[in-house]
Amino acid sequence: MQILSKDSVTVAVDAVIYFRIKNATASIVKVNNSNAATRLLAATTLRNVLGTKTMAEILSDREHISHTMQSILDEATDPWGILVERVEIKDVRLPVQLQRAMAAEAEAAREARAKVIAAEGEQKAARALKEAADTMAESPGALQLRYLQTLNTISAEKNSTIVFPIPMEFLAMAKKSIGNGNASM
Repeated sequence: MQILSKDSVTVAVDAVIYFRIKNATASIVKVNNSNAATRLLAATTLRNVLGTKTMAEILSDREHISHTMQSILDEATDPWGILVERVEIKDVRLPVQLQRAMAAEAEAAREARAKVIAAEGEQKAARALKEAADTMAESPGALQLRYLQTLNTISAEKNSTIVFPIPMEFLAMAKKSIGNGNASM
């Protein structure tokens, strides 16, 4: 049966009602066709109860809804001599477009969480690099040792070209010594 929920979502619901006649005289005298009347009342009750629930409540709270329907139906059919023993909501089917929209929303939420996690990782890496740079700045020899470590790593990879960075201070000192050497000649 197609039901319109409280939040205006059309869902297809399959429900089963288990009932029996407890008073045959009342079921014959008080109602013309007790079987059809009970089924019609069950369909109407299903529509009325689920119409007051949101889609999320229908999906998550089937058992409570079943118990509510059972008590309503049992109270209504008691004068007819019918006992409603159990009501079960078997299946709730969502429209395909709604399923696609929910899947797209979930995918977007996962992507957003992934971006937040990646940004937090970048932030931690930047802090670690800043701490490393501050530590290296305290000791001038630490930078030179780091250069040597990098050279060792590159040489292990069997590359044919090695670029060795030379601090600008060394070039400035070399220019001065060359300039001083020419002046003394």
